[in-house]
Amino acid sequence: MAEQGAKMSAWQVVPLEAEHVHSLAQCHIECWREAYQDLVPAHVLDAFDVGKRAEAWEKIRVNYPGRTVVAVIDDTVIGFASSGPSRDESPVAERELSAMYVRKAWYGTGVAQDLMKTVLAQDADTSLWVFEENPRARAFYRKYGFELEGERRVEAFTPSMEVRMVRRITG
Repeated sequence: MAEQGAKMSAWQVVPLEAEHVHSLAQCHIECWREAYQDLVPAHVLDAFDVGKRAEAWEKIRVNYPGRTVVAVIDDTVIGFASSGPSRDESPVAERELSAMYVRKAWYGTGVAQDLMKTVLAQDADTSLWVFEENPRARAFYRKYGFELEGERRVEAFTPSMEVRMVRRITG
């Protein structure tokens, strides 16, 4: 339990900066491999390249400053989240949570909660897309007020289905 306690207080959630990009790319790929090994074909997961992923994250960092935050310990990214205006063709919410990932070793430590607290807008409805066959992630999002909205689509990199969830701000 001491190790778990050490993990819980060791990270910081900070805006994505240039010095995080390579570690973020590594984290992103590892999160996909850890979380989606039963949902995404192995050849898709095996094809991810850290250099190309880092280039993509650098473009995102430059073109969309402030949208991505990373949970870091020293110089290592252990989780990340991104949000911004909805990218949907027919948006059902003003904002979209477009990424939320934490390394498996950090599940249950509070990293994900810190990331969500940082990126979720308190004054706007927010949508997200999640794999239909990922009950763990769907249950996680329900803790933050997200509910299934009914829309489905094929995920961009895989033949897997995604479902849209929406968090409505009442007030």
